[in-house]
Amino acid sequence: MQVRTDVRLAELTTLAVGGPAERLIEVETAAELVAAVRDADESSRPLLLIGGGSNLIAPDEGWPGDVVAVRSRGIERDGHRLLVQAGEDWDALVAYTVANGLAGMEALSGIPGSTGATPVQNVGAYGQEVAQTITSVRVHDRAEKAERTLTPAECGFAYRDSRLKREPGRFVVLEVGFALFPGAESRPVGYAELARSLGVAIGETAPLAAVRDAVLALRRGKGMVWDTADPDSRSAGSFFTNPIVPAERAVEGCPSWPAGDGRVKLSAAWLVQHAGFGRGTRDGRVGTSSRHSLALTTSDGATAAELLAFSDRIIATVRERFGVILEREPTVVRP
Repeated sequence: MQVRTDVRLAELTTLAVGGPAERLIEVETAAELVAAVRDADESSRPLLLIGGGSNLIAPDEGWPGDVVAVRSRGIERDGHRLLVQAGEDWDALVAYTVANGLAGMEALSGIPGSTGATPVQNVGAYGQEVAQTITSVRVHDRAEKAERTLTPAECGFAYRDSRLKREPGRFVVLEVGFALFPGAESRPVGYAELARSLGVAIGETAPLAAVRDAVLALRRGKGMVWDTADPDSRSAGSFFTNPIVPAERAVEGCPSWPAGDGRVKLSAAWLVQHAGFGRGTRDGRVGTSSRHSLALTTSDGATAAELLAFSDRIIATVRERFGVILEREPTVVRP
């Protein structure tokens, strides 16, 4: 394990905000990860885990303890099943599945971050969610001080949510198991924008590589593929989740989709835009992306406080105008 004391959290996150880490510990195996977590816990040092840093708003005052950067790598394949180390780059994993004729992740191309973070958020995009293919999540349980393997049911997956997220700090993801679908064709396309791009109908399939290429093109068009040369990608992707409300509270003109139990899912991007925060709305060093109103971006010198204040303005305005409460998607880290 490598230990450093000269790193700012801004260097480890795609939003590029955050102060100094007291100690940065980079681990390359699951065993090293468990050892680092146990060492922090036994020494009563505050612990912050970071994978790809693509879903974190790090505190301006920094972190007064151990920051453990998860760099474990490895993909084990048994037919259509994979066991993937937590630090494996997510998009590299998706590219691997496409190249090897395994369907189920292709619509999740281009999402930055590590594999171990995906079950926490139940990452999803373009009609797919990781919960659809996850078979197991091996974790270190800090409460029980033991390793255990969680089933999908024990993970409690929901829309952009899971038990791992609802019990913050308890579970350290070590490895994720997936069951995919062998073949050259994708899973049925379930997202209208992607279907139009591919020239297929909802529910039809397309070649895996074509789906990946189409998703990457769509995400690049919205500034949602990480690129150091693209200021619009200096974000956490979608900053707000699509709110789910009772059908009778649907907002006139706002795109919506059935969400079960008499509820509908509203377009957060529409709500943000029609609340007066369209593409390219800036407030000093923070604002909405010039290509997508749902992504908040930062420029050099921006702080977490500025970003959160801007997002609070959006939340308050949407609530005032439409009676809908937006929830942030990235995790706000408090020291």
